[in-house]
Amino acid sequence: MTERVVLAYSGGLDTSVAIPYLAEQAGAEVIAVAVDLGQGGEDMTVVRQRALDCGAVEAEVIDARDEFAAGYCVPAIRANALYMDRYPLVSALSRPLIVRHLVAAARRHGGTIVSHGCTGKGNDQVRFEVGLAALAPDLRIVAPARDLAWTRDKAIAFAEEKGLPIDVTARSPYSIDQNLWGRAVETGFLEDIWTAPVEDLYAYTSDPALERDPDEVVITFDGGVPVAIDGETVTPYQAILDLNRRAGAHGVGRLDMVEDRLVGIKSREVYEAPGAVALITAHQELEAVTVERDLARFKRGVDQRWGELVYDGLWFSPLRRALDAFVDDAQRHVTGEVRLTLHGGRAVVTGRRSEASLYDFGLATYDTGDTFDQSLAKGFVRLWGLPSGLAAARDARLGEVSW
Repeated sequence: MTERVVLAYSGGLDTSVAIPYLAEQAGAEVIAVAVDLGQGGEDMTVVRQRALDCGAVEAEVIDARDEFAAGYCVPAIRANALYMDRYPLVSALSRPLIVRHLVAAARRHGGTIVSHGCTGKGNDQVRFEVGLAALAPDLRIVAPARDLAWTRDKAIAFAEEKGLPIDVTARSPYSIDQNLWGRAVETGFLEDIWTAPVEDLYAYTSDPALERDPDEVVITFDGGVPVAIDGETVTPYQAILDLNRRAGAHGVGRLDMVEDRLVGIKSREVYEAPGAVALITAHQELEAVTVERDLARFKRGVDQRWGELVYDGLWFSPLRRALDAFVDDAQRHVTGEVRLTLHGGRAVVTGRRSEASLYDFGLATYDTGDTFDQSLAKGFVRLWGLPSGLAAARDARLGEVSW
């Protein structure tokens, strides 16, 4: 019986070349699976036809835009997920969803092998393969670009030899991955970390230095989920799409960073994530108003660990599932509105309001109407500092070096 390979198909050179290569080397039929995550670019029907023209026996395009927004981007918002305090997990969030659809396709089509186009230097090989091991440990994995050191030159030569219907002459200086949540750009001259990015590598954001009037936007959250923009009810997908457009027009969400990859190397990455940055900025501010101090302090550690787990390809880990349960409970009162001004590359919070607010004007004000009993403060301060005072007195008694 002929084996079947389910290939994560992007429509680009590497995965297009993989179709006839896998058919030859594995003697298998190839089923190409392209997942629409709101990445834009080519028409997905064109991508599907290219897979068939390259030799796939079947090709599927799966519209997962709403699923990605609600099931993956929303949890990232609620966890304020920023790897290294900056990167909103553009690629990392998409991989577990693609893995789910690859496994489902393998079951539908009787596939026994799953293939991807990742190299051995990147994080995505881990994300794909650890996810596959969690969901379908019976499926074998083939990674031509990694396992056979498949270079671009080799891929171009193979495509020309086979007469594949792809433009092998169009050479982009960058490697690009994009979806609804953002856009990642690397390689080429960016590998010189002293060289500044050029304007033409950006697509989701306009130059923040351009003159334009500020844009004011009000985002409504319910339990940490964005549910309205300027009073108009939206789905998570619509919220991200709208803010990509509006925040992107002001250059919000540009990142240029040297990142710690899971495989142990440092890599220079340029990101654009206008909607993600605007939404997380607004969500963090609403949490500041509605989440109690000790819960907020603890959640910051949870948020960091959640982002690291997703970045490291451990979406399907028991720890992430457990952290989600914590985040769910912590979001019970994160309901209200945040006003942002989008301008000059920044999303600046200018207002916040919530029925669940813990902000008490009477306690906070220094003017007439102050309800804070300042007579209680003196005793509080003395008791709060008592342990430190006792330790200092002990050190002095023992002749130890003090502060």
